[in-house]
Amino acid sequence: MREVLFGRHPVYEALRAGRRRFFRLWVAEGAQVKGDLRAAVREAEGQGVPVARAPRRKLEALVGHDHHQGVALEASPYPYADLGEMLALAARREEPPFLLLLDALQDPQNLATLLRTAEAVGVHGVLLPLRRTATVTPAVVNASSGAVEHLLVGQMNLAQAIDALQEAGGWVVGLEGGAEAQPLGTVSLKGALALVVGSEGQGLRRLVRQKCDALLRLPMRGKMESLNAAVAGSVALYFAWQQRGFV
Repeated sequence: MREVLFGRHPVYEALRAGRRRFFRLWVAEGAQVKGDLRAAVREAEGQGVPVARAPRRKLEALVGHDHHQGVALEASPYPYADLGEMLALAARREEPPFLLLLDALQDPQNLATLLRTAEAVGVHGVLLPLRRTATVTPAVVNASSGAVEHLLVGQMNLAQAIDALQEAGGWVVGLEGGAEAQPLGTVSLKGALALVVGSEGQGLRRLVRQKCDALLRLPMRGKMESLNAAVAGSVALYFAWQQRGFV
């Protein structure tokens, strides 16, 4: 199987991360090879990936639309990781595990936003459910600006993942807006942590909510009752990183 990645910066980041097998880099005829596109071509050539010119309609056929920015990269599917790899990464960095669990997000844009934030704050891994969730597609790679290529993302039963993390000494905190959730300042986000963000409409599923060690709510001053899932999750990730001393 092959996927076709697109967009100048996402393609460059995928090549730079080097976690996939790459088959061919397509550059649109007439495209100016500068900036991220120039960097992508140089990276591909350095790795021995064939670089070819083609009409824009060829790229549109490969990608399925015309938002490719003059570049398309044929690559192997996204390399999902497992929980063990994420914990091993934390150990190699000599840091307490910092994980993000996404409970059945449906919107690929929301997924991409959270993946980009997770990579920015140094999360060791992101876990998605096995079913009924947005997954890492070329569109998500593009929307995350390629950040997901540098991030360990896996799929597993989230209830089982929480059990495993708790058995390993982790603290699991669910992001909720209900009355039972605790204010931000009263919940510790230091040490081994898994932050759980629910889906856009349903929030956390019952079993996942029950398994959390604590529920956290963000302070709200305005008239709106809640934030978009991706925004709320991103804010919470930065609060967690702040408590962890920005390291």
